[in-house]
Amino acid sequence: MDFSFLDQLWVARFPLLKGLGVSISISLSSIVVGTVLGVFVGLALTYGVRPLKWLVRGYTDFIRGTPVLVLVLASYYVLGTVGINLGPFQAGVLALAIFCSSHVGELVRGALQSIPKGQTEAAKAIGLTFPQTFAYVLGPQALRQALPAWVNTAAEMVKASTLLSIIGVAELLLRTQEVISRTFMSLEFYFFAGFLYFVINYGIERFGRYVERKTAVPS
Repeated sequence: MDFSFLDQLWVARFPLLKGLGVSISISLSSIVVGTVLGVFVGLALTYGVRPLKWLVRGYTDFIRGTPVLVLVLASYYVLGTVGINLGPFQAGVLALAIFCSSHVGELVRGALQSIPKGQTEAAKAIGLTFPQTFAYVLGPQALRQALPAWVNTAAEMVKASTLLSIIGVAELLLRTQEVISRTFMSLEFYFFAGFLYFVINYGIERFGRYVERKTAVPS
């Protein structure tokens, strides 16, 4: 019996929705963890002692120069050989978060270094500790400068989540491929999956603009 695409889409709605939920969970987890780690990486690159800077610089250069797929496979297979057994979901989030942290670290470093040193010295002069200086003086300014590039990095994490299908994570792409193997409607379902990824990234972009408006300096 020949079914239309909408008929097949309705039949496959639950697997696709589950896959979409997994993709959102992976993306959100890796972005949040990667951003938090990236802030510490950026602080170490900017204000750390020289040995720490060298170590963190080596970390960022190595991770940024490594394909995401290699990180995913290493997190799932290599860690297992040394006794660290992670599930596909956990390994995928770990790999993406590490990759995200290296990029966010560079964004934070660049943003912090663009802030005049006089502001840090002024904060010290009025008795602020470094955590207070970062929270009230450096952090808000760095956020405004790094936010547009951070949105691009977050969107890249969403697209990179499709690579986790290779280790068996039942995210949106893998669910879509399973539906295609049954319906043979590859063009229609790939376009539909692409639309869903676009919706996720559009939501990230709108969130970035919302934060940008909230943190903008009144003219």
